[in-house]
Amino acid sequence: MINLLAAAIREVVAAVCDRRFSVRRGRAFGGHRPPLQALIVVALAVPALRAAPDLPTLWAERVKSCVAVEFVTELETERMPTATMGTVIDSQGTIILQSGAIDPRVATSQLKDFRVHLPGEAASTPAEYLGQDAFTEWHFVRVADAKIRAQLVPITAFAGTGAPASPSLAEFVWGIGLRNKDEDFAPYIMQSHVALLQSLPQRTAIAQHEVAAPGLPAFNREGRFIGIAASSFGQSFLQFSRRASGAPVILVNVEESSAFTVATEILPHLNRIPKNVTGRPIAWLGYYGLEPMDRDVAKFLNLETQTGGVVSEVLEGSPAEKAGLKSRDIILALDSKPLPSLKPDKVLPTYIEREIERRAVGDTLTLSVLRGTERLELKAVLADEPKLMREADRKYFDRIGFSTREFVYGDAVDRRVKPSSANGVIAHFVKPNSPAATAGLRMDDWIKEIDGQEVKGFPEAFAKLSDIEKDQARPEFVMLVSRGGETAVLRVKLK
Repeated sequence: MINLLAAAIREVVAAVCDRRFSVRRGRAFGGHRPPLQALIVVALAVPALRAAPDLPTLWAERVKSCVAVEFVTELETERMPTATMGTVIDSQGTIILQSGAIDPRVATSQLKDFRVHLPGEAASTPAEYLGQDAFTEWHFVRVADAKIRAQLVPITAFAGTGAPASPSLAEFVWGIGLRNKDEDFAPYIMQSHVALLQSLPQRTAIAQHEVAAPGLPAFNREGRFIGIAASSFGQSFLQFSRRASGAPVILVNVEESSAFTVATEILPHLNRIPKNVTGRPIAWLGYYGLEPMDRDVAKFLNLETQTGGVVSEVLEGSPAEKAGLKSRDIILALDSKPLPSLKPDKVLPTYIEREIERRAVGDTLTLSVLRGTERLELKAVLADEPKLMREADRKYFDRIGFSTREFVYGDAVDRRVKPSSANGVIAHFVKPNSPAATAGLRMDDWIKEIDGQEVKGFPEAFAKLSDIEKDQARPEFVMLVSRGGETAVLRVKLK
């Protein structure tokens, strides 16, 4: 059938190109007049065939936008190597990595030896870590070698003209994956069809099967960039064995994903390269525990057609507090723009957080809130977010067997205490079988006293623990720690 169709197309094309061709005389098709429908079909088919995508050719070009990124995290007792995948975004060799590629507890000073591998290449080239953008949550890395940068192709080269490509239900999509390091990160292809489109709150497409490795791009049939694969969703299964009948388990494919953030959510933000490794400044409003408005509450308040976010707590000294926002206020709009209706509604807090983080420090954000039956317009001037955990001062004491970390604003929020009155430090890491671990110290314990003296902050803790560490004759010391709202005295035996 295909051969007959091809032969017919060739005959009609040849006839159309022949100056002697005349429909009136019927000289084509062996002297028979070709039906008008046939000419229309062929006329439409010929350009379509000429534009038919050559997937191997598309693949060979688009794989140049993909890389593997290796780096080392210098932990207290070991160097932990990590390999992840990234997408090239510009001609300067800038690469974006997904938010989950780097542990948020890790200080940027602990991130070392970034290197980039081209797909299928055993050799690597040095790279520089540029930082993380709070709004997109992407980590940015840049290739140092100009020769290697010249071999890369930014994903924008495949975005096409006009508006970014937007996937449709049942549309064919394909993407790229990379094998492991022991296989030289060899690239391979995945194909699927779009099964679902959803705002989570970023517009996300979910395919029937895995379509790309997390952090790598996906394309439509024509090879146009259509999105970047997100972390894979867990799939529920029942596991049967001789001892257990139908035990529920969740399996997550960490190397491939069926979900991808669409291009319309990516292309407009590729210029958000951090100015420094901390990602600062970071716009901050200062509330805690925002929850979607309950449907019954919305009905009682005659807000069935409106979306709202209920504020659980307003943080001390924050722009929200200064603007007059209070707990139990219901946020209905930002800068006069009503909050969208999102499904599931639990993604609403993330939507509001992103709307804040897309703005700049010093911007004025107008909050339309409902307080009881009164509607209010509150104006908040966004501030730079307080010091984050990854920026906190920290120090590891090998003889004692734990690292202490500066108590930051987020620690006060988690423990429901006022940041202005909080003292002490946090146990960031506890070495197994160490004196600290044997005494019962756990990660994230709040250390308030050392040897009966109040710890006002990191400098005091650092000085006290340094003296204990150096004193080889000292047999023990005690710490007062808080865990889950309860306090305990731990006796750390050093001998």
